[in-house]
Amino acid sequence: MSSTTAPSVSTTASLRRRSLGILAAVAACVAIWLVGAFGGADYAVRSPGQAAMVVNLVPVVVVSLAAALLGWAALALLERFTGRSATTIWFSLVVAATLLSFAPLLQVDATAGAKIALGAMHLAVPVVLVSQLPENDH
Repeated sequence: MSSTTAPSVSTTASLRRRSLGILAAVAACVAIWLVGAFGGADYAVRSPGQAAMVVNLVPVVVVSLAAALLGWAALALLERFTGRSATTIWFSLVVAATLLSFAPLLQVDATAGAKIALGAMHLAVPVVLVSQLPENDH
């Protein structure tokens, strides 16, 4: 005989909070992009030896969503396999990934406005995730 139990309230609340955290991270990037666009930022970036590429809103949504989901997946795996140290390890990974994400931004040729807006987006995702994903009941 098997019994099926409904998810606990804390699990449901955690899932809801984390889902909203993912959406908030993407929304923050969209808001930053829109402020930059309305402020006249030219989102054309040029990598050495390549043609200019314009960073439109669609890639901002896709990349920020992918990064946020990857962050959530990493935390979930760490929680499953490392227990209490999961948040500490995950936070270290977030810091490392954030710092590494700036390497391409520092190498491209773009206007100051574009670099500031793109840099702010690189910070928005980890800031929102760090504030929303880990359990705060320690």
